[in-house]
Order: sequence, then structure tokens, then C-alpha cells
Amino acid sequence: MTTHAARRVKKTRRALVTGGAVRVGRAIAVALADAGVDVAVHYHRSAAAARRTAHEIAARGVRAVVLHADLRRPDAPGRLVAAAVRALGGLDILVNSAAIFPRMPFDRTTVAAWDAVLALNLRAPFFCAQAAARVMRRGGRIINIADVAVTRTWPHYIPYTLAKTGLVALTRTLAVALRPRGITVNGVAPGMVLKPRGLSPARWRAVTRGATRTPEDVAAAVTYFATCPGNITGRMLVVDGRATRSRGGRRP
Repeated sequence: MTTHAARRVKKTRRALVTGGAVRVGRAIAVALADAGVDVAVHYHRSAAAARRTAHEIAARGVRAVVLHADLRRPDAPGRLVAAAVRALGGLDILVNSAAIFPRMPFDRTTVAAWDAVLALNLRAPFFCAQAAARVMRRGGRIINIADVAVTRTWPHYIPYTLAKTGLVALTRTLAVALRPRGITVNGVAPGMVLKPRGLSPARWRAVTRGATRTPEDVAAAVTYFATCPGNITGRMLVVDGRATRSRGGRRP
């Protein structure tokens, strides 16, 4: 191996993107690959999509691996991070993107549904971060994907809103806890980005009034936190559209 090649291998960073197979998670994984980062793409049910995303990443000249896990299981976050470390030879960046956002009116919210949302949207990011911090060197980056729900009132999405609000608090407290280790923790809070499955195009247009952001906008914010120099930590960057503010934060 030449000296130049050795330097390149040494400098290549390695990322795990949870929920990286589809939608916003896919855009994040591909954007990190564009920045020269090797990427482990986590998925739960979207195996074919995860393979397609990995193919897109590999086409950019970096490594791509596909990892399966149901992050609602208590032991899954630690096992997923360990698998990413084995596959990539280490871990420098963790993006907690996997989430579910089911509509749950107050009177129809069950214990099982509540637990599923909190397990994936809040508990899993904490334990993924815990496992990642144990193996990251100084300069490690953790980025959590929150939601503008944390500043809005959406009565049909109470468990989701609580989980994402907790994720913002987790971002800020982990930033303090991990600062001595040289690991930064930041968050990105997207607004209306992609039409939810099952929502009609007409309803989507009515809710957003045509003012949305793209998955690539969210991915650009994540890439900034993942690659920027310095010690920026504990920040939450909102990637929002005018519709969320002008319509009082109505959720479709």
C-alpha cells in the first residue's frame, strides 16, 4: 500500500445510520457517502430497499454494509452497534434516524402502541449512543433526528411528540455527558419533508401549502454536524418549511 493510500484509509470515517434504507434515512446515508464516509445501513423491514441504498453508497467509492435489527428489542441497539463496528472496523459517526410516527388519538392510544413508539423513537437512540460512545475515539459524532413536533401541539400524535421531545433533551444532556470524551452530540429537527404513506396528495398539499423541505435538506444538516471542524455540540438545527409555522403546526 502506498503512503498516499495509507493516509486515505486512515482518514476514512465510518458511520451507522439507523433507519437508513428508506426516505430521510436513505438520503442521510447517501449524503454521508458523498462526503467520503463508509456507511452501515440499518433496516428493520426494508431489506430490498437497504440493499439498493447500499448499492448507491458503494457506487460512490466507499464501503457499504447492510445490517438488520428490530430496535424495539432491548438488546438490539448494542448488538447493532457491535455489528457495525465489526463490519466497518470501527465507528466514528452515529445517526439515530429510525422512527415510527403513527397517528394515535388520545382515546385510542394503547399501552402496547405507546411502548412501541417510545422504545424505537427514544429508548433505542439512547442505547445506540451508549454503545457507540464506548467504541468511538475523540472526534466521534452522534446526530439525533428529532422533529418540529417538539415545538407544536399535535393532539393525535402524543406518544410521538413526547418521544421526540425527549430526544431533544437527550441530545442536550448527552452533549454534556460526552464532552469530556471529545464526542459531540447534535440534533436535526425536520418539518414537513415527505408525504406520509396513506395520505392523499390533495391532503398533503392542503397541509403543507406547497412549502416543504426535502430529504436532501435534512441530509445536508446531518452531514454538516458529522463533518464540520471544531467542537459544536448540544445544538438542534430546525429544517422547516413555512407551512408548519403558518398553519399552526397541524399534522396530516
